[in-house]
Amino acid sequence: MNLFAQVARHTAALKEKGYCIIENALPAETIAALDADIAPRFHRTPFCEGGFYGATTKRFGRLLARTPHAEALVRHALIVSIAEQILLPWCDCIQLNTAQAIALHGGAPAQLPHRDQDMWAAAKGSAEYLVNVMWPLTPFTAENGATMIWPRSHAAAALDPDPKEAPVAIEIPPGAALLFLGSTLHAAGSNRTDDVRRGVIVGYSLGWLKPYEAQWLAYPPGMARNFDPELAALVGYRQHRPNLGNYEGQCPSVLLGAHFDPDRPLGAIDALRPDQAELLGRLAGNSPPDLSEPK
Repeated sequence: MNLFAQVARHTAALKEKGYCIIENALPAETIAALDADIAPRFHRTPFCEGGFYGATTKRFGRLLARTPHAEALVRHALIVSIAEQILLPWCDCIQLNTAQAIALHGGAPAQLPHRDQDMWAAAKGSAEYLVNVMWPLTPFTAENGATMIWPRSHAAAALDPDPKEAPVAIEIPPGAALLFLGSTLHAAGSNRTDDVRRGVIVGYSLGWLKPYEAQWLAYPPGMARNFDPELAALVGYRQHRPNLGNYEGQCPSVLLGAHFDPDRPLGAIDALRPDQAELLGRLAGNSPPDLSEPK
């Protein structure tokens, strides 16, 4: 099946059920190498504090700075294309919301069911704000705390007081990927084993939202300068038209130039949507402007 067909199939499943599973999204060897790279960090990281994160759970972000294998997850072509299909109706470009590793230790209780879109105090029920991807580093089972998903609890159903369907434990091996919408009710299950359940959550959000992880702090210019330009753009080194997220009136990618001089004055440069540029061109040509809604 070609990429276009795969994107269409998984996007349709997300819209219908609020989640989908991509089998064999990455080789298990890639996931194992990433897991090995971040194992020392898991060991050093303290347990979380608070009832939501959980006192038997460890979390840390900045994965693109910790292992080169994280880029394969963050820039997965199929998954990024699916996220764009879901999110681009409400934004000019998407952004990385988080890339975080999570370890659920034995005896951990089930997490509070929640919707990640509730991070943002905005209207719910129509627009989608976020697409999440859970990547298991160890097998996810019902016994060790696999992610629980409430099917069809998304979109307008997120406004209902109670979900209409029972939750499903998503049992998947390393190499598979679980995608779910920011409006989908979900939670980590309880870990009823003595083993540690490890995974990585990668999220993509609307480009004009404040992301969960402060990307410019996680990946400052000196680090992002070594990123592929598409990856740098995904973590925030691009403007969201019109002119949002600029540096001195220019695209923040200017910070990544090899000869960037912070003392050199910059002139602001328009970064407009096509409909705005067209309107500006009509005004400049003394043609009557079309003030109707953008097509």
